[in-house]
Amino acid sequence: MRAILYIGHGTRSKKGAEEAKAFIQRVMKRVNIPIQELSFLELTAPLIEEGFQRCVERGATEMTVVPLFLLAAGHIKQDIPEVLSSLKVKYPHIEVNVKDPFGVQGPILDGIAELVHSTAGDIGREDRLLIVGRGSSDPVVHDDFARIAKGIRERLGIKHVSVCYMAAAEPRLSEGLEMITEGAVGRVLVVPYLLFSGLLTAEVNQEIRKRQKEGQQILHTGPLSGHRVIEDIVVNRATRE
Repeated sequence: MRAILYIGHGTRSKKGAEEAKAFIQRVMKRVNIPIQELSFLELTAPLIEEGFQRCVERGATEMTVVPLFLLAAGHIKQDIPEVLSSLKVKYPHIEVNVKDPFGVQGPILDGIAELVHSTAGDIGREDRLLIVGRGSSDPVVHDDFARIAKGIRERLGIKHVSVCYMAAAEPRLSEGLEMITEGAVGRVLVVPYLLFSGLLTAEVNQEIRKRQKEGQQILHTGPLSGHRVIEDIVVNRATRE
């Protein structure tokens, strides 16, 4: 019997964990497979091992693993495969098929453009946009963000679109905000390239509120799971063989 195991990152934020769980509950209602479990890589229960075991106990003989990760950084390339490798040894009779992370997709970029419009209304050419990534030392991820910035620039028709990171890469959030706001005539729009709320989005919110109090015209879209396209992508990955 086939099962779906969703794997999220995990967070110390209660709000972020509840967002992820509510999101997957919506996905599960759209996926006509009886065995579905949510798990997390770290920080939030249940962890991957427990979610995997629950699927086995419910009668799973083959398992589709759907990572809730936007890009293929270290967690996708190393951490999750290590955990699953040990589980394959423990449960050799279970056939495991791991789906790719979301990657850079046109529908996601379309969704981000729609989130920006729903947050800020009409976008003028003088407006600027800052994409905030989680951060990685992997050069492939940096190439992905360059493609994301180019795609958003084309969709919104604005000149100034740049990228910063919360950790592990430069420029960091504070520097990115300084660079994008310097000499800005229009508004500054911030897109946290993160699926759910958490400590990182709270840090973004804090920086933005501080600058708003200083009189800057700065807004942010909130996490990407606020758009239906992300839910559609997860459903598609869960249901396709």
